[in-house]
Amino acid sequence: MADLRALLEGAGYTAVRTHLNSGNVVLTGEDADPAEHAERIETAIREVLRMEVRCAVLTADDLRVVVDGHPFAGVADNGSRMMAYVYVRPVDPALVAGNPAVPQDPECARVGDRAIYQWCPDGLMAAPDVAPYIKQQLRVDVTARNWNTITKLAELI
Repeated sequence: MADLRALLEGAGYTAVRTHLNSGNVVLTGEDADPAEHAERIETAIREVLRMEVRCAVLTADDLRVVVDGHPFAGVADNGSRMMAYVYVRPVDPALVAGNPAVPQDPECARVGDRAIYQWCPDGLMAAPDVAPYIKQQLRVDVTARNWNTITKLAELI
């Protein structure tokens, strides 16, 4: 993570903080579209670290939308068993209107404005796979994080 922090600082970002050894980073950068920042960071990682990775960049407001949109807030009391599949780019609002259930897990997975939320009461390994829905219906790449990580990143901002 020290190498990643140094790389991002070298790319002009400030207040760079990492969370765990997972590639989760909170930073400050110039005003630009998140997709522009993602491309800039991906290019820097490729050129400096010789690694090909996809980056999801969320603004503070985007992350707040993820946190505030949690549909299982009163039920999902174990953050390590609550997943957020955060969209790498925004999704067509018509596809997420009304926060529909995900057919692969209709009782425990809901579509949100900025993420799909999945409560996994029996653990992640026992949870139905929501990837087919994401790929076929939303046609967007996601990055999955447990709720403990999502809320910690929100605190760091």
